Amino acid sequence: EVEKERGVVLEEWRQGQGANARIRDQQFPILFKDSRYAERLPIGEPEIIENAPVSVVRRFYDDWYRPNLMAVIAVGDFDADWIEELIRRHFSGLESPESPREREMIDVPPHDETLFAIATDPELTVSNVSVIYKLPLSEDRTHEDWREWLVERTYNSMLNFRFGEITQTEEDPPFLFASSGKGRWVRSAEVYSLGAAVRDGEIDRGLERVLVEAERVARYGFTDSELERQKADMIRSYERLFEEREKTESSAYAAEYTRAFLTEEPIPGIAYEYALARRFVPEIELEEADRIGRTWISDENRVILAAAPEKEGLAAPTEERLGAAFTAAQSAKIVPYEDTATEAPLLAELPEPGRIVSEDYVEELGLTEWQLENGVRVLLKPTDFKEDQVLVTAWSPGGTSLAPDSVYDSAVWGATAVAIGGVGEFSAVDLQKKLAGKVVSVGPSVGELEEGLSGNASPKDLAELFQLIHLYFKAPRRDNTAFQALRSRMRIVLQNRSNSPEAVYADTMAVILSQNHFRRRPPTIEMLDAIDLDTALDFYRGRFADAGDFTFTFVGSFDLDAIRPLVETYLGSLPSAGREETWRDVGVEPPEGTVQRTVHKGLEPKGRTTVVFGGSFEFERENRYVLQSTVDVLRIMLRETLREDMGGTYGVSVGATPVRDPKQRYSLRISFGADPERLGELTEATFATIDSLATFGASEENLAKVKETQLRRRETDLKENGFWLSVINYYDRHGEDLRLIMDYDSLVEGLTAEAIGEAADRYLRTEGHVQVSLVPDTEVEPTESTPAEASG
Repeated sequence: EVEKERGVVLEEWRQGQGANARIRDQQFPILFKDSRYAERLPIGEPEIIENAPVSVVRRFYDDWYRPNLMAVIAVGDFDADWIEELIRRHFSGLESPESPREREMIDVPPHDETLFAIATDPELTVSNVSVIYKLPLSEDRTHEDWREWLVERTYNSMLNFRFGEITQTEEDPPFLFASSGKGRWVRSAEVYSLGAAVRDGEIDRGLERVLVEAERVARYGFTDSELERQKADMIRSYERLFEEREKTESSAYAAEYTRAFLTEEPIPGIAYEYALARRFVPEIELEEADRIGRTWISDENRVILAAAPEKEGLAAPTEERLGAAFTAAQSAKIVPYEDTATEAPLLAELPEPGRIVSEDYVEELGLTEWQLENGVRVLLKPTDFKEDQVLVTAWSPGGTSLAPDSVYDSAVWGATAVAIGGVGEFSAVDLQKKLAGKVVSVGPSVGELEEGLSGNASPKDLAELFQLIHLYFKAPRRDNTAFQALRSRMRIVLQNRSNSPEAVYADTMAVILSQNHFRRRPPTIEMLDAIDLDTALDFYRGRFADAGDFTFTFVGSFDLDAIRPLVETYLGSLPSAGREETWRDVGVEPPEGTVQRTVHKGLEPKGRTTVVFGGSFEFERENRYVLQSTVDVLRIMLRETLREDMGGTYGVSVGATPVRDPKQRYSLRISFGADPERLGELTEATFATIDSLATFGASEENLAKVKETQLRRRETDLKENGFWLSVINYYDRHGEDLRLIMDYDSLVEGLTAEAIGEAADRYLRTEGHVQVSLVPDTEVEPTESTPAEASG
């Protein structure tokens, strides 16, 4: 078993290799200077994983897997006495060693001087810089400790909002993003970090701007309005947790108890914390938040990390230039921050309500349907799964398929342009400020075959939810500055995208599977530059100009009588032109026959193979279920073969997607990472496993596993608002009887091993598939596996 597991752990190590790992390996010895943390990562070195004697593995187990270092945490729907008896039965016989090995607390020594860790790598895609301030562990035991944590959270949240505002309100922002945060770093220390991702060659510019914003706070502090918004958000977040206290997931409790055991985090319970928040948050003064940065930021225990792509014409960062950014920030002429929040209402005037002209009720689902006079359909399912959650989606057929190729590159950005531009009189930043203290979010989308929006809200904030929906239809806002800022940030993302082996691999897959279709081109800076904001907005407005073919679905904690006037006012007043339209087939066709390609890209001994099967599909409910069940069985079989038996991969991904539109098709994808030299061997084993499944069907053991998992998952799903929203939309979009949602158990009961075998034979036809492998630049092309060889 140890020998089998070596390969699995080695593959886990291999998965973590790449540009970021090489940057980390250059920076950690400096970051953790004079500490054992500088020597290696917990997973260990490959030669140790491959060669450590079994006796050493046993010794490690005996040293550390012992009762006096253990806790058993059990949370869930069970009888407590029964679980306690099980725990005592299985664990009480364990004995700790008489002379246990001492468990050390590893320190990270302090240092007076500033350390620099500068690294470059040819596969890095984005330049980045961070300033790390090493801090001692803070106490977390008293009310005063917890109150101080609230003040620290206030500081970081307000500074991070300012960083986000810069990225949206300056046409040429100095960073892709920036962040301020404090937390436990290793067991013995905490850190405060300021960091940013920046354009190549502008690390010093980005660093200086981050430091200037921290210095702005140090000189002038935050504003009253910033603090009040942050207080409102914090109180509201604790209020939500308190209101959902009876519906908290078991996993959340288990995670909290785990932290209590490992880090001694107090767990007084949400009722206690909510009471403290209501007491402490209103007390927080500006002076307290303003002082936090001065407490953390100093010249001692400071490390500056910088990383950049290694490429011709790009000079690596230097200590001198990084140090100069600090001097420049300290001497800069800085003016106080101006808060631009507005008190105007979201909607200046309420729209004229429409009428509900018909109602229907699906008793089996507790689902109500309203038809409005302007053509809008509304599906509503009140639930009690969450006390403070209402979810909504809306959709209409059409999407970017209706855009001609000449405007396609701009059309696909329409919803994004609106999301960053805001609505009505509110920019995106102003909208965030306006909604402080409220739990509400709405976002538009335009896909290839449909347009729509999705959102969520607290029942207390339903009015704002409906107003935002109304505004995204009737008053999308043009913001050229925000759009140019987005274009600038996207340029940072795309400038070195081709450095990444994974990106090149994904692009190759997309091109092959679409036969190089115009609408499946990998993103480029040229495509980004071609986007016209007005064309994008015009297309968006066209898609949302007629609400008459939209269907809205609401699921969550609401009352039908209370939501009715909101539906009539804000949805019933949406424009309706009576047009009849649907999506257009743009002609994306998969390749015929078998296609095999190898991508040579990368420096690490790291490979990946993806096999994609596809073809026509009868889009019936039973066929979709059997296809998914076949995937579930195949996933078990491939994990047992490729991981457990062969030790060749850390994990295997298997998934299938059946679609009805624009043509009834399916796609089934298998993917795994491995040593490049073993890709051929593992691919042969994959095809052999497929052949076995198609020939003999599922084993009774695997069939039982899949059925049990499916029933357990459905049992949980039926208590989740997100599941109901998704499944109602899915059935409704495809014109299927919604009552069938409740008939899932009969599908599971009727599933047979033979049906899975027949599905494998039908959907995993080895005479036609796409197989693409990724190997390093230095690797020879892997041995191509043919189905005949595999099954032979």
